[in-house]
Amino acid sequence: QVQLVESGGGVVQPGGFLRLSCVDSGRTPSSYAMGWFRRAPGKDREFVAVITWSGRVTYYTDSVKGRFTISRDNAKNTVYLQMNSLKPEDTAVYYCAANPDILRERLTNGTFYTYWGQGTQVTVSS
Repeated sequence: QVQLVESGGGVVQPGGFLRLSCVDSGRTPSSYAMGWFRRAPGKDREFVAVITWSGRVTYYTDSVKGRFTISRDNAKNTVYLQMNSLKPEDTAVYYCAANPDILRERLTNGTFYTYWGQGTQVTVSS
């Protein structure tokens, strides 16, 4: 059974940074892309970033471009989300997920993700 476990969330002031990690049980097929999504209170789930298995291709939602960086270490079965210059509107529960697809429109759509973690809370507040 695939298990994705996120960590690294917390409370940070505006302008601060956090690094989220997502470790998978190692049973996720190695060809899967890994993505990060978030859900803010009262809002729908939102795509944040995705990285293909090779790490060569990444996509980001516009609101985080230039501030967030997704990366992965396949030897450690871990995907990261470095979040800099955090804003109050980044406050949300962040989820990592695995996707077997390769098309951009499917990598940025949560419907096509097969496995999901339980989420980690990120709060940006002064």
